[in-house]
Amino acid sequence: MDEFAAKLKVVADRFAEEAAVVDRADAVPREHFEMLAGLGLYGAFAPVEMGGMGLSLAEMCETVEELAAACLATTFVWIQHFRLLAATLDPTVPAIVAGERAEILSGQVKGGVALTGLQPGPAKLTATPTRDGWSLDGEAPWVSGWGLVDRLVVGARGPDDTVVIVELDAKDQPGLTAARRQLSALNASVTVKVMFDALFVGGDRVIGQGPHDPSREPPEGLRVNGSLALGIARRCCALLGASALDDELRDARVELDGANAESMAIARARACEMAVRASNALAVYRGSSSVLEGGVAERTTREAQLLLTFGSRPAIRASLLQRFGVTSNS
Repeated sequence: MDEFAAKLKVVADRFAEEAAVVDRADAVPREHFEMLAGLGLYGAFAPVEMGGMGLSLAEMCETVEELAAACLATTFVWIQHFRLLAATLDPTVPAIVAGERAEILSGQVKGGVALTGLQPGPAKLTATPTRDGWSLDGEAPWVSGWGLVDRLVVGARGPDDTVVIVELDAKDQPGLTAARRQLSALNASVTVKVMFDALFVGGDRVIGQGPHDPSREPPEGLRVNGSLALGIARRCCALLGASALDDELRDARVELDGANAESMAIARARACEMAVRASNALAVYRGSSSVLEGGVAERTTREAQLLLTFGSRPAIRASLLQRFGVTSNS
């Protein structure tokens, strides 16, 4: 791992040097993703015997944190791949997905997500059974990496309060169109709204179907997402120099590492809130230059704010509001 850590630092340093340019770019440079593929990170947690890196959850989280501290936009798009990676490792995965396993692990085939059907509340995207597969209707409001990823793992609400998970090509096609979103931060992630109009998905591309229960989402995925906020705080700590925030960052990391399904929301909220405070501290520390567009403090503040709403489950949102002094009756 020492050799990997050294190579990762080289890539992270390159990302950090180019982060300001990426912030103003229309899309993250494809070269960034090829550098990650060169490190083997598209097969990050896949077993070594299958051609992956075999990283543990702790190693995964540390890697995501280091890369997020360097360039959040690149890291944000890259981690969307993990759903496709996890799917291809499942022995029950459809043959069409299993057939691309080598390309998925190497990063030749990159994945994105549209997991609208997993979220709580009324269905925004539905899957209706047909003779040979499923028909998707509705929308996925937030899909990142459009034009940068090759496949989408899509979750749609199926019959009897289930969720149907399918894999499909990430491109405009009959029954699927995308509209670009303009974001205040991470705009280079090429985030779009995807509209589905009777999109047919063959039964051979169905990854699975199960009960709709947002509380059943494994905490491991939420933990990895928490590393994005830790990465922002880590960047701030490095630029500020030694301060009490160093201890807060360590404690937030420990809390996330030890969180379970019930306590993960509180740990995620703490990490996001700390990232916001750390970015504000950096802005104060840097002074008036922090209001200049394109500066590291200005960019970091926008990125920290965006993470307040990224993947924010109801429990995370409630915990964040409580931290900001807003009660449920406000």
